[in-house]
Amino acid sequence: MVFSSPVFLFVFLTAVYILYRIIPTMTAKNVLLLVFSIAFYAYGEPKAVVLMIISIIMNYLFGLAMKKENKARKAALAAAVAANLVMLGIFKYAGFSAETLNMLPFVKLTVPHIALPIGISFYTFQAMSYVIDSYKDPHYIQKNPYKLALYITFFPQLIAGPIVKYYDIADQIDNRKGSPEQTAQGIRRFITGLSKKLFIANTMALAADYVYGLDTAELSVPLAWLGAVSYLFQIYFDFSGYSDMAIGLGAMFGFKFRENFNYPYISQSMQEFWRRWHISVSTWFKEYLYIPLGGNRKGRVRTALNKLAVFFCTGLWHGASLNFIVWGLINGGFMMLESYGILKPAKWLRPFRHVYAVAVTILAFVFFRADDLPTACRFIGHMFVPAGSSAKTAMFLSQLSPMYLLMLAAAVVFSAPVIPALAKKTQSSKRAGVCEVCSYAVTAVLFLLCAVTLSSASYNPFIYFRF
Repeated sequence: MVFSSPVFLFVFLTAVYILYRIIPTMTAKNVLLLVFSIAFYAYGEPKAVVLMIISIIMNYLFGLAMKKENKARKAALAAAVAANLVMLGIFKYAGFSAETLNMLPFVKLTVPHIALPIGISFYTFQAMSYVIDSYKDPHYIQKNPYKLALYITFFPQLIAGPIVKYYDIADQIDNRKGSPEQTAQGIRRFITGLSKKLFIANTMALAADYVYGLDTAELSVPLAWLGAVSYLFQIYFDFSGYSDMAIGLGAMFGFKFRENFNYPYISQSMQEFWRRWHISVSTWFKEYLYIPLGGNRKGRVRTALNKLAVFFCTGLWHGASLNFIVWGLINGGFMMLESYGILKPAKWLRPFRHVYAVAVTILAFVFFRADDLPTACRFIGHMFVPAGSSAKTAMFLSQLSPMYLLMLAAAVVFSAPVIPALAKKTQSSKRAGVCEVCSYAVTAVLFLLCAVTLSSASYNPFIYFRF
């Protein structure tokens, strides 16, 4: 079940929200959310629920082990991290590992074909956050298993993030108050994210899927750039749209999640990009991997190795493929060039800084989207080597429908902080109340358009199946 589906909007969410408001006590509300969260996951992955429950029980027991003496606590932490990584490795990386080892001479392993449970990357990292936070501060040890289960399974962030660190939400499980204002803001945030997903991301996805579905020999420079730019906007408005929906849903039930995206395409360096892009993942790796490895405290060489390790793992976390690893290393490599002063975008003119950051992001995302490394390399080659023909020109023009051009313009505009700027300006004006009413009216219209789109559209890709 995905957020951008009629069954979620008009059946699941309606039922759980009404019951949540009727039930009086916080304990009962939490039990309700836990039951519905498990049902939400079981709707699409009934067998994988067993794996998720095993993860919950396992990490609950590891958390209790953090009460023991120092040496025992360290052993329990090491065992917890190892157990979570082994579970993730078996179900996500076993096939990839076997295929990689088979490239070596005299190695012939049977490649296992294990179905990838949806959301395993997200809930495994959240479980690891719990045991690590419990090790750092025993105050976070959760004695009640159902409360830990709610943290790991809570449906708004279960299958597509953002990754919620345990220390950010531990107190909210028992102590939260959902005001009417918070609920209204949550609903508006959810509809904003749904609109980004259905209108902009899905429109961009049609063009991206078309171009990436072609044989690379059929590509021309305009076609290749069309596909690359379309995917650039598809992945941002898809990822950030789902994050908006998750944050909005959390607010409807009294939770406050941290922001996951902060307009990354306005960045003027790759370091700035990673402060704005998929913030929950980048901060998770910073806190739980980069800093424990030594961060930048052990000299330049060690710092460089630590950064490469982090971005290698960041790429690998996104998918079991060399493409994702290369994508991670490209990002990490440019960040290192900037941090060591080899590349100095801060000294360039502002437009050049922005073009540089967007260009690196576009080219890196080709590796993220392409099926394999040779395809990605050929695709990038066609972005710069002319190979036009009348047929290829016709293929390019066929994608430039009025709807695509409209959504492309919307993607460019809303990649910048236009909405926050307008909100800030209207709040300071004398007609702030009128502007607020108008904003809710626009939200209502967007929701009606979303409902009509969901009732008639059959194309609604779920990008997280790859992760």
